[in-house]
Amino acid sequence: MNSTTDKIKGLANEAAGNVKQAVGKATGSAKLEAEGRAQELKGEAPQAKGKAKDTIKKFVDKA
Repeated sequence: MNSTTDKIKGLANEAAGNVKQAVGKATGSAKLEAEGRAQELKGEAPQAKGKAKDTIKKFVDKA
């Protein structure tokens, strides 16, 4: 996977997690709210991976 794909997957998971959290809060479902938070956190890892790939690529390109 390239860095852009990693970032997009991460953003998609974060967005879905935010929606779940909002629905959980609105309906009073602590379970759904927790699932949303977990999915949001799951989305942060691929984004960080994509950013790290970009940083490494920039460093290598300069060398």
